[in-house]
Amino acid sequence: MVIYVDADGCPVVGLSIKLAKEFNIPIVAVKNYAVELRDSYAQIITVDISLDSADYYIANKIQKGDILISQDHGLAAMCIAKGALAINQNGFIITPDNIDGMLNTRHLNQKLRRESKIYTKHKKRNPLDNKDFEKNLRKLIFEIEVI
Repeated sequence: MVIYVDADGCPVVGLSIKLAKEFNIPIVAVKNYAVELRDSYAQIITVDISLDSADYYIANKIQKGDILISQDHGLAAMCIAKGALAINQNGFIITPDNIDGMLNTRHLNQKLRRESKIYTKHKKRNPLDNKDFEKNLRKLIFEIEVI
């Protein structure tokens, strides 16, 4: 098992590394060269700043039984198709059962934004988001260890 973090703009990179270290699980944080990130435990991969470079790196490397941490639904779909587990920065576990609905909602929201009909504002993170993330990442880790 390896944990992959889509580290561009991810607010839980540090927490993810802390948990990976606690369970002695390798962790790979993939970021573009504009993002500053250093850690003595995690493997930090720096990719080009072009669109989706980090996503393509992760999608090519992730394997069945690995864990993805990302807010990108498209990347999550590709990784789930390879047998990986996925979780977003708020602790929402992304599964084969819910990914199609998430992709559809994303598509509809993009369409509405293009038509200038709707603009969504994301809520600010709060301490409960980190607790939910930690609880559910632990759940995923235990789930894989049981298999």
